[in-house]
Amino acid sequence: MFKFYISIFFLFFLNLSAEIIQKLEVQGNSRISDETIKVYGEINLGKEYSSFELNEVLKNLYKTDFFEDIKLSLTSGTLNIVVKEYPVINSIVFEGEKSNSVRDTVIEKLNLKEKQSFIENKLSQDITLIKKIYASIGFNFASVEPKIQKFDNNIINLIYVLDKGKKTDIAEINFIGDRKVKDKRLRDIIVSEENKFWKFLSKNTYLNYSNIELDKRLLINYYRSLGYYDVQVLSSNAEISKDNLTTLTYTINAGIRYKITKISTDVSNVLDKKLFVAMQDLYVKNIGKYYSPFLVKKLLDRLDLLILNNDLQFIEHSVNEIIDGDKIEIKINVYEGSKQLVERIDVFGNSVTDEAVIRSELLVDEGDPFNKLKFEKSIAKLKARNIFGEVKYKIQDGSSSDLKLVQIEVEEKPTGEISAGAGIGTSGGSFAFNVSENNWLGKGINLSTSLDVSAESLSGTLVVTDPNYNFSGNTLSYFFQNTSNDKPDSGFKNNISTTGIGTKFEQYNNIYLSPGIAISYDDLSVQSTASDSLKKQAGGFTDLSFDYGITADNRNRAYSPTDGYLTRFSQVIPVYADSPAIGSTYALNTYQTMTPNVIGSFKFYATAINGLNDKDVRISKRARLPSSKLRGFKPGSVGPKDGKDFVGGNYAVASNFEANLPNFLPESTKTDVGLFLDFGNVWNVDYDKNMDASNKIRSSVGANVGWLSPAGPMSFVFSQNLSKASTDVTESFSFRLGTTF
Repeated sequence: MFKFYISIFFLFFLNLSAEIIQKLEVQGNSRISDETIKVYGEINLGKEYSSFELNEVLKNLYKTDFFEDIKLSLTSGTLNIVVKEYPVINSIVFEGEKSNSVRDTVIEKLNLKEKQSFIENKLSQDITLIKKIYASIGFNFASVEPKIQKFDNNIINLIYVLDKGKKTDIAEINFIGDRKVKDKRLRDIIVSEENKFWKFLSKNTYLNYSNIELDKRLLINYYRSLGYYDVQVLSSNAEISKDNLTTLTYTINAGIRYKITKISTDVSNVLDKKLFVAMQDLYVKNIGKYYSPFLVKKLLDRLDLLILNNDLQFIEHSVNEIIDGDKIEIKINVYEGSKQLVERIDVFGNSVTDEAVIRSELLVDEGDPFNKLKFEKSIAKLKARNIFGEVKYKIQDGSSSDLKLVQIEVEEKPTGEISAGAGIGTSGGSFAFNVSENNWLGKGINLSTSLDVSAESLSGTLVVTDPNYNFSGNTLSYFFQNTSNDKPDSGFKNNISTTGIGTKFEQYNNIYLSPGIAISYDDLSVQSTASDSLKKQAGGFTDLSFDYGITADNRNRAYSPTDGYLTRFSQVIPVYADSPAIGSTYALNTYQTMTPNVIGSFKFYATAINGLNDKDVRISKRARLPSSKLRGFKPGSVGPKDGKDFVGGNYAVASNFEANLPNFLPESTKTDVGLFLDFGNVWNVDYDKNMDASNKIRSSVGANVGWLSPAGPMSFVFSQNLSKASTDVTESFSFRLGTTF
């Protein structure tokens, strides 16, 4: 580049007058033809060129990255160009990296490419880039030594000699400072993970400085969600030992915990204030709660919904948060913005994903009124597709003052995932394996296959989901599942294959409908010791059914919620069946933060299945309570009993009260504790009413204990039955070792 500026200097001072170029002579070029130089330099014979225009020729030629040095002189109508070409890279070779996929990924991101010019200052940039890439996968002390093999005709081979060194694993993650939350919960919040043997598939157990920066943002967001508005992550430190293990330490100052004392809406006089009175009830419900940006977002989302439902255009809003001591007032300003239209929407960054997939998620089209709220919601929808690492949009002025240009830039991310899990407990062992692709064929389609193995069942599933089928905004899913069950305590074995198709769409804010249709074949056999009534149920059964579900999700977050509720009602209606039955299920989960040390939850579950046309419900479809719904009882061993077989019932119901105590035990124990009270019952057998035990409500009380042991995460349940039937099999203690990763 220094030579470039020197050339311009001499051109400017040595050739001030304009002259017509009648002839072009080029020297020093062996790879780049005279005609190519003429085209790239934008040189026109017969045209008069001033010193300024010759400078532009020089700039154009340097921009090609073909030449290391260029000299121009215009004498007697002849433009003389003397060039020194950059060497050409024949091949780029990595020594010290056995993985083809890693090597290809690195080469793809380099500035220097094969069959292109070798520019020395780009080499140093690429060495830095290579080190950063290897640091991102745990090799923080990788060394890179470049070697250049020169050949005739100015051709080279570029060789990177790589010594990755040892991977820097995270041995321990600590938190110090003025904190209000247990370390275990904070470790669940951040991306970085301690290196444990059961996390061998995780990419976050090694030292990654990008993850550390993300960790800090996640910690701040989490503390703010608890009301600590002024929280600061003062520092983050990575201490690396001699054996290449690191200890991460985050220093946190939580600050004051703020409560919301007032929420109000300041509506501009040009708007109808009566439309916004409906927000007042929501404001009243949240006064007295601890401040949370999620709570503020919920208020703004409800406001946006109000604006959209009333088809209000060009409406904008802003939020003022007024602090007084440990109190905070939230004032939402609503006003009319400038009246502008969308002239054009441009999409960038999608090399794999079809542009139509991106545009289908946009709530605003070209020619529509410009609505910032709709664009922000569109960006949120794109992020929710889980196929982009980052989604940005930029607003620019259009061809006139009332028009806007919108640029949407997406960063595609790897969308393939592999997960596995294993565990062992008092009820037996289990294993799960899942492979999924979230952007199949660039169409935004999710393809997932899984295998689940437990002591009594083996199940394989294939699911294909289009989150935006035919750009309608609705989800369309196809699935196939095959499950083999061996239930010795229930007296039967079966193999059931099911295939179906369904859709899901948002009917109202956070309320979803999910209708579908499925066909299944159930090959059922019963044990020789079973009763005559059960033996009659053996055989093959075909079911064609319609199903639907209604779900409302108002939780503050999907993971470890501390406020809100999740409720769902679903029903299966037979269209054609060898033994027709209608099944209904309702579930409600509610969450409430009682104190900083107590998070309460209430859960209710009810299911019913009834035969039609005087048909008995076959044993493989009967209602039962899983162990998670009624603790203290052996799974499947509650309810009506036919001889020695637990046959389930037509109805099952359970309720649960639980208090999670995050600070009950010292952090050093790495243990969480929760207390529970469970109620449940399974009753009614259509083929024999004498087995009914509906008058006996089962109940239990106990404690859940989660411990991060050296062998892996373990969970224990200690329970005491308060009431039971004489036929029930109780279980006062259960444990499980294992996790999903």
